[in-house]
Amino acid sequence: MSDIDRSIDGVAKTIAEVLEKKKYSIDYYQREYKWESKQMAELVADLTSKFLELHGPDHARRDVAKYRGYYLGSIIVSQKGSQPFIVDGQQRLTSLTLLLTYLRRLQHGREDVVDIDQLIFSEKFGEKSFNLDVPDRKDCMESLFERGEYESPADAPESVHTLVGRYTELDRLFPDEIKGSALPFFIDWLKDRVQLVQITAYTDDDAYAIFETMNDRGLKLTPSDMLKGYLLANMEGGKPRTEANELWRKRLRTLDERADDASSDFLKTWLRSQYSTKIRERRKGARPEDWDRIGTEFHRWLRGAHERIGLTSRENFYQFVARDLNFYSYQYERILEASSSRAFHSGSPLRYIRYNADMGFTLQDQLLLAPLRVEDSQKTIDQKLEIVGRFADILLAWRIWNFRATAYSTMQYAMFNVMRDIRGLGVDDLAKVLREYLLKIDEDFDSNDDLYVHQQNRGQLHRILARITDYITVESGQASLYIELTNGEDVKYEVEHIWADHYERHTSEFSHEADFARHRNRIGDLLLLPKQFNASYRDDPYEQKLPHYYGQNILAASLNTLSYQKSPGFVSFIESSGLPFKAYEEFKAADVIERGNLYREIAKKVWNPDDLLAATNDNG
Repeated sequence: MSDIDRSIDGVAKTIAEVLEKKKYSIDYYQREYKWESKQMAELVADLTSKFLELHGPDHARRDVAKYRGYYLGSIIVSQKGSQPFIVDGQQRLTSLTLLLTYLRRLQHGREDVVDIDQLIFSEKFGEKSFNLDVPDRKDCMESLFERGEYESPADAPESVHTLVGRYTELDRLFPDEIKGSALPFFIDWLKDRVQLVQITAYTDDDAYAIFETMNDRGLKLTPSDMLKGYLLANMEGGKPRTEANELWRKRLRTLDERADDASSDFLKTWLRSQYSTKIRERRKGARPEDWDRIGTEFHRWLRGAHERIGLTSRENFYQFVARDLNFYSYQYERILEASSSRAFHSGSPLRYIRYNADMGFTLQDQLLLAPLRVEDSQKTIDQKLEIVGRFADILLAWRIWNFRATAYSTMQYAMFNVMRDIRGLGVDDLAKVLREYLLKIDEDFDSNDDLYVHQQNRGQLHRILARITDYITVESGQASLYIELTNGEDVKYEVEHIWADHYERHTSEFSHEADFARHRNRIGDLLLLPKQFNASYRDDPYEQKLPHYYGQNILAASLNTLSYQKSPGFVSFIESSGLPFKAYEEFKAADVIERGNLYREIAKKVWNPDDLLAATNDNG
């Protein structure tokens, strides 16, 4: 680092020390916030699982000072006069700010509030500014801070849409077991026991030299680098080692071009899916097992486990890269591709991967890889991916229907057990095992006849309604609308009520406004409609909306009698399916219940455990 000639500071700081009453700028060419759901899920899971290892229900707040600290990595700051600029680390700091903003709102109405406002914004001369000072984000961050929601304008920068997306996922990701009495303990620990190393330089040249040195010149070896070094060192020299090195670089670079940190995520997912046998028990003081260690130090774990997983000769080490890493990294790349809208096809056996990814279910990746074997044919691989994808899809739908959490931290233990049980299974056994797992679950669509929308499940119900609507559409002979309905195209759809929010129109059926509001939120009163439609007709009585519903998607149009006269594909579908569709000239309280029962019957067809067995015969 001879080209760095100014003084440089490197200091371990708590989150509070990094953020409290601070204001960081970001150069315009670095302002894009691009963390995906998986990265936010892993950050929340890492922090909350580490906290739960330390926390006991008999602890006092002062005991948090004795909890072990947690290191979250480093940030690089260029100090330009009195103004610090973030050179490296803004993705992590932005995500932490979103988490703090969520935690602030989660504390509303509590008596044991931990004041974290000054970690989120600072105020000077009466002007409020956020710790990461990016003008394009100001309206969004203020709205999230004040109201916990923000509707992004269509022309908003991509970073703003990403900010809103990651924030809205936090309630689902944050464990219920910390939302109660443990919450102030967690916030104390997060702000005062979680640390970052802040490296501060005093010129841009120095700051970027540090960044390049740490990331390009090998002084900051990643776990992936160290794992590669260990594997190569145990192979025959010459051609085998050269080939393995080149393959490693090519495959991991390809993954990183698809998504940030995808190569590291792949290594964790692959090793967990094929080799982990234990996971840390959910009790205080329980030690991390191999599943946990692979998530935090896979390079060290593999060194200690190499004999158990079959790395006992130079040829084994070579095949581990040339055959196994090559195979599983390619399948992981296909999973990443299937998770994106670019590759979605309503008839693809991999479509369920997209459905689960849209639910933020990142645990599916290890499940998908678990049954795969390097000798599997392409047809077998696709069948296994479809069966596992269908399984996760059904499991998530049932949990959402019954108001059960689908967060990473809530489901990781159960999904570890499933992953271990299906490792290496053939197609027929895989389908049987996963179907039997589902049939042992007590809660399905019939266990709750009172599904309703609230602030925390609106996004999930949006996707449930999208799947129901899309199923009817495709079965009626029309092209899939799933991507459009989930806002993957230009038209923005919203969960909309059939009843307008006018209690005075329903006093003959409800004696209290709260009863009306509760009934109005039931699933039978909900549709997916374009935002423009809602803006035009939201407050109209049902009878005035009804003619306009006919021009919308089939689920909305089915309220109108014209759908049963002028839509032969839909009529044919009703006859073949036996579903109790009907038109409504008026829409009363009993009709909301009846319509909800229809939705439940459709859901049983969309998410049917018997379809796992059907997938063993074809890829459709």
